[in-house]
Amino acid sequence: MMFIVRTSGPRPDLAIKMTRSTPDGSGQTDYFCVGDPGGLPVIPVHDGWYADDTGGGVAIFGQGQFWEVRDTPLSVVESDDGVAEKAAQPVAEIVNVRGAIFGV
Repeated sequence: MMFIVRTSGPRPDLAIKMTRSTPDGSGQTDYFCVGDPGGLPVIPVHDGWYADDTGGGVAIFGQGQFWEVRDTPLSVVESDDGVAEKAAQPVAEIVNVRGAIFGV
Protein backbone atom coordinates (compact mmCIF):
# COMPACT_ATOMS: atom_id res chain seq x y z
CA MET A 1 0.00 0.00 0.00
CA MET A 2 1.42 3.37 -0.99
CA PHE A 3 0.72 6.65 0.80
CA ILE A 4 2.17 10.16 0.99
CA VAL A 5 3.95 11.70 3.97
CA ARG A 6 3.99 15.49 3.47
CA THR A 7 6.44 17.36 5.64
CA SER A 8 8.92 20.22 5.80
CA GLY A 9 10.84 18.30 8.46
CA PRO A 10 13.27 15.41 8.22
CA ARG A 11 12.88 12.54 5.79
CA PRO A 12 10.64 9.80 7.26
CA ASP A 13 12.24 6.48 8.18
CA LEU A 14 10.19 4.46 5.68
CA ALA A 15 10.68 2.82 2.29
CA ILE A 16 10.47 5.91 0.06
CA LYS A 17 9.76 5.22 -3.60
CA MET A 18 9.54 8.81 -4.91
CA THR A 19 9.83 12.39 -3.67
CA ARG A 20 8.56 15.67 -5.08
CA SER A 21 7.94 19.24 -4.05
CA THR A 22 4.34 19.71 -2.95
CA PRO A 23 2.18 20.91 -5.84
CA ASP A 24 0.68 23.71 -3.72
CA GLY A 25 3.98 25.62 -3.48
CA SER A 26 4.09 25.45 0.33
CA GLY A 27 7.77 24.48 0.35
CA GLN A 28 7.07 21.03 1.78
CA THR A 29 8.11 17.69 0.32
CA ASP A 30 5.86 14.77 -0.58
CA TYR A 31 7.38 11.36 0.19
CA PHE A 32 5.63 8.48 -1.56
CA CYS A 33 6.12 5.60 0.88
CA VAL A 34 5.20 1.97 1.35
CA GLY A 35 5.05 0.06 4.61
CA ASP A 36 3.66 0.88 8.03
CA PRO A 37 3.35 4.63 8.68
CA GLY A 38 3.72 4.06 12.43
CA GLY A 39 1.57 7.00 13.53
CA LEU A 40 2.86 9.53 10.98
CA PRO A 41 0.17 11.71 9.42
CA VAL A 42 -0.39 10.37 5.93
CA ILE A 43 -2.22 11.51 2.83
CA PRO A 44 -3.97 8.63 1.07
CA VAL A 45 -3.43 8.21 -2.66
CA HIS A 46 -6.15 7.62 -5.22
CA ASP A 47 -6.05 6.04 -8.65
CA GLY A 48 -4.17 8.25 -11.07
CA TRP A 49 -0.85 9.83 -11.96
CA TYR A 50 1.33 11.71 -9.47
CA ALA A 51 4.07 13.59 -11.33
CA ASP A 52 7.49 14.15 -9.78
CA ASP A 53 9.77 17.14 -10.38
CA THR A 54 11.79 15.55 -13.21
CA GLY A 55 9.23 14.28 -15.77
CA GLY A 56 8.47 10.93 -14.17
CA GLY A 57 6.07 10.00 -11.41
CA VAL A 58 4.00 7.28 -9.83
CA ALA A 59 1.00 5.55 -11.39
CA ILE A 60 -1.47 4.40 -8.71
CA PHE A 61 -4.31 1.95 -9.20
CA GLY A 62 -6.40 -0.25 -6.93
CA GLN A 63 -6.75 2.62 -4.42
CA GLY A 64 -3.07 2.59 -3.52
CA GLN A 65 -2.65 -1.18 -3.49
CA PHE A 66 -0.82 -1.26 -6.82
CA TRP A 67 1.76 1.25 -8.00
CA GLU A 68 4.46 1.78 -10.60
CA VAL A 69 7.33 4.27 -10.31
CA ARG A 70 8.21 5.65 -13.75
CA ASP A 71 11.04 7.85 -15.00
CA THR A 72 8.82 8.90 -17.93
CA PRO A 73 5.05 8.44 -18.18
CA LEU A 74 5.54 5.23 -20.22
CA SER A 75 8.67 3.55 -18.80
CA VAL A 76 8.36 1.62 -15.54
CA VAL A 77 11.39 1.69 -13.23
CA GLU A 78 9.88 -0.19 -10.28
CA SER A 79 6.50 -1.68 -9.41
CA ASP A 80 4.97 -3.36 -6.43
CA ASP A 81 4.91 -7.16 -6.24
CA GLY A 82 1.14 -7.34 -6.74
CA VAL A 83 1.44 -5.86 -10.23
CA ALA A 84 4.11 -8.37 -11.20
CA GLU A 85 2.01 -11.26 -9.86
CA LYS A 86 -1.04 -10.15 -11.84
CA ALA A 87 1.01 -9.71 -15.03
CA ALA A 88 2.63 -13.14 -14.65
CA GLN A 89 -0.68 -15.01 -14.43
CA PRO A 90 -1.61 -16.77 -17.66
CA VAL A 91 -4.49 -15.39 -19.68
CA ALA A 92 -7.51 -17.67 -19.29
CA GLU A 93 -8.74 -17.32 -22.86
CA ILE A 94 -7.74 -15.36 -25.94
CA VAL A 95 -10.78 -13.86 -27.61
CA ASN A 96 -11.02 -13.10 -31.29
CA VAL A 97 -12.75 -9.74 -30.94
CA ARG A 98 -13.24 -9.27 -34.68
CA GLY A 99 -14.87 -12.67 -34.94
CA ALA A 100 -17.02 -12.08 -31.86
CA ILE A 101 -18.33 -8.77 -33.19
CA PHE A 102 -18.52 -9.31 -36.94
CA GLY A 103 -18.70 -13.11 -37.13
CA VAL A 104 -15.59 -13.23 -39.33
